[in-house]
Amino acid sequence: MTKYSYDENEGFKAGRDVWFEMRGPAVAQAALDQAAEHEMTRDLRQFLFEHCFAAVWARPGLERSTRSIITISVLAAAGRIEELKSHIRMGLNNGLTRDQLKELFLHVGVYAGAPAAVAAVRAAMEEFAAIDKAKG
Repeated sequence: MTKYSYDENEGFKAGRDVWFEMRGPAVAQAALDQAAEHEMTRDLRQFLFEHCFAAVWARPGLERSTRSIITISVLAAAGRIEELKSHIRMGLNNGLTRDQLKELFLHVGVYAGAPAAVAAVRAAMEEFAAIDKAKG
């Protein structure tokens, strides 16, 4: 039972569905429940589902893998490493390969600078190691 309930309007439901598909159901449900434990994080999750995942990620026009490439590139260039790690995993779930991510980070290095690429590669290596460990 969560402390704060969500307003499960159409936007929330559409965004939640996209996010669950990209994160995986078990990880997504745990994060959703955790966010509902605090009013501030519940409201942020509500906002993200409605305005990020429903209004942008669920739009037609670009495949999810393309949206992942854009998002990962922007996060890497901006140095938003914690969010980058999450989107690396979602990118893999959206069909990106590790080799594609390597190429993406090389490309980021040219346009956003070597430090951004180095930080992104480190983040990806951490995520790859965690994924590999979980697989056994």
